[in-house]
Amino acid sequence: MQLLIRSARVVDAASPFHGQLRDIQIENGLIRQIGENLEAQDGVRVLEADNLHVSTGWVDLRVLAQDPGFEHKEDLTSVCRAAAVGGFTDIAVLPNTQPVMDSKGTLGYVRRMAEGQPVSVHVIAAITKKAAGEDFTDMLDLHHAGAVAFSDGHHPLQNPDLLLKTLQYLQPIDGLLMNRPEETMLTRFGQMHEGIQSTLLGLKGIPALAEELMIERDLRLLDYVMATEPATDEAVSLPPVLHFSTISTARSVELIRQAKAQGARISCDVAAHQLLFDDSALAGFDTNLKVNPPFRSADDVAALWAGLADGTIDAIVSDHTPQDAESKNLEFDQADFGIIGLETAVVSVLSQRQGLSIEQIIDKLTTRPRQILRLQPLRIDEGQPASLTLFDPSGAWTYDQTQSKSRNSPFFGHTFASRVVGIVHQGLFTKA
Repeated sequence: MQLLIRSARVVDAASPFHGQLRDIQIENGLIRQIGENLEAQDGVRVLEADNLHVSTGWVDLRVLAQDPGFEHKEDLTSVCRAAAVGGFTDIAVLPNTQPVMDSKGTLGYVRRMAEGQPVSVHVIAAITKKAAGEDFTDMLDLHHAGAVAFSDGHHPLQNPDLLLKTLQYLQPIDGLLMNRPEETMLTRFGQMHEGIQSTLLGLKGIPALAEELMIERDLRLLDYVMATEPATDEAVSLPPVLHFSTISTARSVELIRQAKAQGARISCDVAAHQLLFDDSALAGFDTNLKVNPPFRSADDVAALWAGLADGTIDAIVSDHTPQDAESKNLEFDQADFGIIGLETAVVSVLSQRQGLSIEQIIDKLTTRPRQILRLQPLRIDEGQPASLTLFDPSGAWTYDQTQSKSRNSPFFGHTFASRVVGIVHQGLFTKA
């Protein structure tokens, strides 16, 4: 493929062209030339758009693909199409499929099915067999088979000995453990954030304490495992060994902020929808707003934005969780948790911003996620691989259709103030 991108503003702090309006010529998957008023050769596709911005490709650290096993909700083809429309060139998929991604065979199936897709699919393999929290998988074999990280996905590790031994087991390969912090004995039968709103609505609450206790526990266990390593500046710059997925409370942000200040090798992410809603949004009992972790208080939402601004929170994720109508068209307390978010995650955050610059938001989708997953760093420069996301941060766009097989989103019919133009990845341009 040969492509000429006209007059795009480069958003990439690692690029010598950062902040500049430039033409970008792409040939055979590489950036061949960057300049002004480049001449379009015969047969070269020219891409132009108002207020066009370009960054390195966006990375989503948390996607439930539902394939294999639940293909009626989503499959690898539909999830990759949805990711491309949302501006992602890379997605990391959770192991919560059927069968669970706990063996080389299942991991190999996903990698084969991902061949030829418009985005790259990275597998997060299960820590325990069937993600049941009991017996370890062969993590070393899974690592050599291509797993980028290890997690039981939607099932938080409840057994502290399992988490401790996983951290120790992954040390020789500098592997990454990802855990969603939730003490499930405190959240049983919970439907939404525990607070005034849950009392008014008559729904059992999910206390913030359940998340915060697990973060405190995991930080203590990490400190125990890493106690023999000196807290040098070099150690602080190393990639994380423990990642907290979808944090949601102000106390969680503060705990992680303090641990980072002490040199802990940790990182964390926040789901985009957690930045947009608080628990008052559930007054209408819309099951498309039923998520886990739940929407917290307005003060928690403000703390999440502050955590993004000061670098405590490393990444923004979609937490894409497709559910069919049979799982959502129910009474609120019977409906399953989850939102589809690949197509709306980034445009929703870019449309809000809350004082964050475009560069700060894009960093949470590019540089930091790639560092967390140990992926090859990218920059927009001549001779570099062309893995790019094209977007307009001020272009209006209405979400009225989806590439996903599921429709569990509260955003249908909503007009966003930002839009994705398309992605360039693996030698292809995919229009949003």
